[in-house]
Amino acid sequence: MATILDGKSIALIIKDEIREEVAAWKAGGHCPKLAVILVGEDPASQAYVSAKRKVCRDVGMEYEVFALEDMAEKAALEQRILTLIARLNEDVSVDGILIEMPLPKGLDKDKICAALDPDKDVDGMSPVNRSRILSGEDGLYPATPASCIEILTRSGIEISGKHVVIVGRGETVGKPLVFMLLRHNPTVTVCHSYTQDLASFTGQADIVIAAVGKPGLLRKSMVRREAVVVDAGITPTAEGLCGDVAFSEVAEWVSAISPVPGGVGSLTTALLLKNVLKGLKRRGA
Repeated sequence: MATILDGKSIALIIKDEIREEVAAWKAGGHCPKLAVILVGEDPASQAYVSAKRKVCRDVGMEYEVFALEDMAEKAALEQRILTLIARLNEDVSVDGILIEMPLPKGLDKDKICAALDPDKDVDGMSPVNRSRILSGEDGLYPATPASCIEILTRSGIEISGKHVVIVGRGETVGKPLVFMLLRHNPTVTVCHSYTQDLASFTGQADIVIAAVGKPGLLRKSMVRREAVVVDAGITPTAEGLCGDVAFSEVAEWVSAISPVPGGVGSLTTALLLKNVLKGLKRRGA
């Protein structure tokens, strides 16, 4: 049976680190604060907002939600969002800004994300932070690909010199993950929906990272026995959250594997809060 890459345990360690750093900021007279912009009434988004509030409370960080009603007139709604972002950018009490995704249809996501102060953009969505990923410059990087790397490094799994195969080239995980991984010196192969004979690539990998959103895509026959498998695919189903990996059969075969839930997804909120503190230091506050 594979070693389980326990995201929950790692998240607890990271939260302890955050709690200690938040306490130090408070002792210096400033309480770090995360502002979340929630547009519309998507139930999943509301649940995520509540979960983040709980984690912020746990580590001693301030948290404020700015809820905007969805509107038929999208141009007016978009302007309201941009005006709010501009205000939060200038607010010295706010150290991080998160726009809860997905936004309602009809809004220009790229325009909205571009309005964020890059050093308050805790989910790494702004063009400046995206360009920092490409150039290798330090910045605020998106939480899910960062979680894929964190769960490996915190579990003592070597990345340097290894062959990493990423299954998925999405804007949220796959694409930024390529360049974030390269900072750790592996050889990276990217597979996607047009890849022919996917198993021929995943079967060569030391580390496979699945980030497609297709439950059970990766089977035992598609990976080497010594491989490490990180499952970053999360799909809600009637049975609960499902990953991209057929967990029960693959876990009997590989050397290490992350579960869904309890793996990569367990780290994302903690890493968002790490970005709040990182941005605070970058601004020299």
